[in-house]
Amino acid sequence: MSPTETPNRSRALEGVRGVHVAPHSPFSLRETNQSGEFHPSTCGTSATVENHLLSMPRVWEQIPACLRPIHCSTSCHAGDMHLAETVANVLTSIPFIVLGMHTPRKNLNSKLYANSLIGVGVASSVYHSSRGKLRKYFRWIDYTMIATATVCLSRALRNENPKILMAATAAVLPVQPLMVSLIHTGMMEVAFAKRALKDPDLRMAHTVHKMSSLLGGMLFIADDLFPRTPYLHAGWHLAAAVCVGTCNKLLE
Repeated sequence: MSPTETPNRSRALEGVRGVHVAPHSPFSLRETNQSGEFHPSTCGTSATVENHLLSMPRVWEQIPACLRPIHCSTSCHAGDMHLAETVANVLTSIPFIVLGMHTPRKNLNSKLYANSLIGVGVASSVYHSSRGKLRKYFRWIDYTMIATATVCLSRALRNENPKILMAATAAVLPVQPLMVSLIHTGMMEVAFAKRALKDPDLRMAHTVHKMSSLLGGMLFIADDLFPRTPYLHAGWHLAAAVCVGTCNKLLE
C-alpha cells in the first residue's frame, strides 16, 4: 500500500452515514520514566481542565451585577478584622438562635419563622468564623437566611399575602436577598404599627421596636461606610436581636 492511499480511503468514508473519521497522526507523545516504561502523556487533558478552571472567573464577570447573588469585594472581609472582633460577631449571633427557640410555634407559619431565626444565627456564626475563598459564599447564605426569616415572619403575621408577591419573592430571593429583606421588613413594620394602634399592650413593645430598628439601620449603614471601624457589625447584631425579639410579641 502506498502512502497516498490512506487519505483517499478516509475521504471515501466521510459520506457514509454513522461513520466518523477522526484525524490520525503517526506521531504520539509519550513519557518515559527511569525504568524505561512508556506512558501516554496527559498534558493535553491537564491543560484542558486548567483552561476551564481559568475561564470560570471570566464567565462570572460577564454576568450583570444585578443578577449576581454574591456581591463581595472588600466589604466581604469587613467586620472580622481581628480575632477579638470575630469572637464578638459570633457571640452576638447566638441571640438569634435563642430567640428562635423561644418564638411561639402556634401554627406551621410560626414554626417556619422560628426555625428560620435559628438558621440566621447559625449562618451568621459560620460566616464570621470562615476565611478564604468560601467566605463570600457563606456571606450569601447569611444574607439569604435573613431574607428567608423576613419572608417567614411576613407570612406568619399575614397569611393572606398576595400569591403573586410570594411567587416573585421566591424567584428574586436567591439573587437579591437584601431587596427581599427590605420589602418584607416594610410589610412587617406596617402590620406592627396597625396592631399597636389597636392593642395598648403592644405599644411599649412597638416603641422599643422602633428605637432598635432605627439604631440597627444606622449601624448597618455605618458598617458599610466605615468597614474598618471595629465592633460596628456586632452592635448591629445586638440592635437587630432586640428588634426581632419585640416582633415575637405579635405571635403570642
